[in-house]
Amino acid sequence: MARDELSELKAFVAVAADRSFTRAAAKLGLSPSALSHTVRGLEERLGLRLLSRTTRSVSMTEAGERLYRSVAAHFDEIRAEIDALSELRDKPSGTIRINSAIHAMETVLRPKLAAFLAEYPDITVEVSVNDGFVDIVGERFDAGVRLGESISKDMIAVRIGPDWRFVVVGTPDYFARRSPPAHPGELTNHQCINLRLASAGGLYAWEFEKAGRELEVRVSGQAVFDSILPVVNAAVDGLGLAFVPEDLARPHVDAGRLQVVLEDWCPLIQGYHLYYPNRRLASPAFALFLDAMRHRG
Repeated sequence: MARDELSELKAFVAVAADRSFTRAAAKLGLSPSALSHTVRGLEERLGLRLLSRTTRSVSMTEAGERLYRSVAAHFDEIRAEIDALSELRDKPSGTIRINSAIHAMETVLRPKLAAFLAEYPDITVEVSVNDGFVDIVGERFDAGVRLGESISKDMIAVRIGPDWRFVVVGTPDYFARRSPPAHPGELTNHQCINLRLASAGGLYAWEFEKAGRELEVRVSGQAVFDSILPVVNAAVDGLGLAFVPEDLARPHVDAGRLQVVLEDWCPLIQGYHLYYPNRRLASPAFALFLDAMRHRG
């Protein structure tokens, strides 16, 4: 394969993965116009349109989808093999791309990341924070971070954090005006702060369990957010009751800004896991990152 053909394929894969000429150009160190010219050259050589372009979006045609499925994995394998050559160097190197929810980033990855990067200065870790479910293979991430119970069985999953739970919280002023709920079903009579799921677009149904009985409650209120940290802050601001990770609420509870209710209905859930495709060839850099993030509690 000629060098310009390889460059064209690399450009196409980058645009197809990001669905954006601008983002792909930034990663490749090119201008969007130069990248567009390169991809158009590939389309002209093949006699097929690979990408459908509008002023706001980029999508693949049927031919583009077929080509992407055929070649993208090979580029990943080449990158992994090149990263693996770092075994021959004194210091491991390479770039690791991780997709993570904001809560996992703040509570599990962030506390360990500084020490890891300091120990391995030639390794770069790129974290994309997204609370929705992402196709880590299609988006060309090395791994993702999600709760253990949410991970597909065809992935390899390694625990990187302890079990934890959601709790219902509200301000003392709120409970001075309204009686605390004694049962999850009573939440429908309260002003609650909702979380919109980025992956599905719907509102998260609060999940409870007690003595083997599982219960989902769909709450309502005036405030809706698509990330968990604003939900915690909204609860502190007195906008209503919130269902949030206990570790995020704990500093506010200890300071008297929030109170926990329905605690006996809030069981532990599986902690966060780092997951990746079972066919992935782990580079030395990724193997070191995985070992550094592994939960040893």
